[in-house]
Amino acid sequence: MMNIKILGPGCVNCKTLHRRTIEALQELNMEATVEKVEDYQRIAAYGIMRTPGLVIDEKVVSYGFVPRVEEIKKLILQEAAKA
Repeated sequence: MMNIKILGPGCVNCKTLHRRTIEALQELNMEATVEKVEDYQRIAAYGIMRTPGLVIDEKVVSYGFVPRVEEIKKLILQEAAKA
């Protein structure tokens, strides 16, 4: 099963990214483990300087902005094709 992490301290953008990621998964009819990572040390370990970050199967696929649902769907499908 795909593992998705939302990196961020719990700000509005982080919550929006979490909501949009859940929406994207529902529209794709896919299941995944979605985890919020709010610990700064764990976020820094991914090498990102700006939140929110989106990590799919341990690969950072976006950070510093909130992608639209359609963009998140594309990212999920790209990573699923590699698995």
